[in-house]
Order: sequence, then C-alpha cells, then structure tokens
Amino acid sequence: MSDSSTMIETRDLTKKYGELYAINKIDIKLERGDVFGFIGPNGAGKTTTMRILATLLNPTWGEAYVGGYSIYSKPKEIRRIIGYMPDFFGVYDNMKVIEYLEFFAAAYRIKGPARRKICDEVLELVDLGYKREAFVTSLSRGMTQRLGLARVLLHDPQVLLLDEPASGLDPRARIEIRGLLKELRKMGKTIMVSSHILPELADICNKIGIIERGELLVNDEVTEVMRRVRQQVVLRIAVADNGDAAAKLIEQITYVEKVEHEKVPGTFSDAGTFSDGQLRVTLTPGEHDYSDLARILVQEGHKLTRLTEEEINLETAFMALTKGITS
Repeated sequence: MSDSSTMIETRDLTKKYGELYAINKIDIKLERGDVFGFIGPNGAGKTTTMRILATLLNPTWGEAYVGGYSIYSKPKEIRRIIGYMPDFFGVYDNMKVIEYLEFFAAAYRIKGPARRKICDEVLELVDLGYKREAFVTSLSRGMTQRLGLARVLLHDPQVLLLDEPASGLDPRARIEIRGLLKELRKMGKTIMVSSHILPELADICNKIGIIERGELLVNDEVTEVMRRVRQQVVLRIAVADNGDAAAKLIEQITYVEKVEHEKVPGTFSDAGTFSDGQLRVTLTPGEHDYSDLARILVQEGHKLTRLTEEEINLETAFMALTKGITS
C-alpha cells in the first residue's frame, strides 16, 4: 500500500470453515480519522473480520493491511499500532484498577514514571479516575467496558478495533460509551466499531458497512447511504383546523407528488397547539425546494403548527437497503 493515509484496507478478504463462508470477499478501505460503523446481526462476520485485522486469525484467502502493514508478513508491526477490544475480555479478579492497567502497560514495555502517568491519563479519559484503587471485580458492566477501552489506549494506538463495545450495557452506560467514542474520534483515531444495534452508531460514524451472512451489502459514507435511501423529500405538516382543505390545497402544488392526511383526533402539534391531524407530504423526485409552502398555507387562512422534514435514520436506511436480503 503506497497511500500512507490509508489505515485499513482489505481485498477479497475471505474466511471459510468447510463449506461455510464466515466472510466472503470483504473489501473495506478506511482513511486516517475515519470512524467505521460495522453493522450486522450476531454471526454475520463482524468479529471474524476484526480478528483477522488484529492478526489473531488467518483468512482463507484475500489481503488485509493495517497502517500499511500486511497481516501476513508484518503481524508484530500491526499489533504495535492497533488497540483491539473483543466483545468479551477477561479481567484479573484480584487486581485493583490501577494495577490492572499497569500490568498491561508493562506488557507494552512502558517503563518507570511514564507508566503511572499514562495509566492515570487513560483513566481520566474514560472517567474512571475515582475508581483507580477499586478492585476490578467491584466494577459494573459499563465500568468494565470503559476499563477495557482504557487498556487498549495505553500504547496510544492509531487504529482501534472495538467489537460490540456497548453490548449488554444499560442505557446510561451506552450513552457514556458513545461519548467516549466521540472523544476518540476528535483525537484522530481510526476506529472500526461493530454493533448489532443500529441507532448506537448513527451519530458517531462517517462511514458504515452493513454485513449479513458474511456478505458486505453496503460500504459507503453515511451521507451517501442516506442519499441513496432518501430519493424524495417527505414533509410532516400540521394545521390547527380544516386539515382536509389544507391537504387539497397542497395537492395542487406542482412539486408535490402525494399528500396523506393522518387524522388523529385530539392530537397536539410540536408547538403544543391542537392539530386537525397531520399531513405527510411527499415531494416529486429530485425536488428539494419547498420554501413557499408555509406562505401558501398561511395566505389561505390556515394556522400552521408544524412543518418539518422527515428524517432518515440509520435504522431506516438499514431496512431499506437490506430489504428481502436479511430476512
């Protein structure tokens, strides 16, 4: 690999067990600073891919490079620049948090005063400084996950491979892990993070890959994936009264393809005003300018209480792009 900005690259990466393909011809390319959300159900091939990149598993065939180093010829060099956090990792029951980190820092050949300094720094980064003297067994699942992240950050790796880091966590702990991943993104780390829970990765990643049964179905920028799903703009509109008349008025606008009147008696708009149901307005393909829509409604005497563009989230994208494949 000649491009020094490319941190992870796989070409036709394949792993077979007998006749079963764990992964089949996986092509991924991540640049420095990319955060890649690896999405798919359990057993789809996420862990297999990460273990190969971490040089813990050999592929059946195909190429893989991390930081420019081949998994075949330079595994030691790769291990120096990566931090790999598996879904489940063991901790030493009779160790305190600081002892646990110092043990691994010593394994990375970090010596003397620098060792304690680095351990304290990563503890503060993952917000576990106040637990430094606690025994590892006393930590909650969320704290244990953060300790695992602290461990893989000890040697300041360029690439992080995080396999289901939020697995089994309660909602608060999930939010904390997401916040930590955002901090790591700001630090310029190249991160591959897997999850089978889609919304977890929506606001963290700039690239996503959707894998199913070993096949990489989607591999692109998040913005491009959303663009592929959203071919038409859909608006949510609410008026205080006479929703039927508003619907008929909007139907006459040239750039409107379809109006659906969702009548829900006694509903309120986002502004807290009583609404005569909601209108779901689909614009014609390629049309994005609806700036005069509010003026038209108000001029005709309608009290407009809501006009928003319907968002496409990662979960919607997943369902649209894998329809008929994942079932």
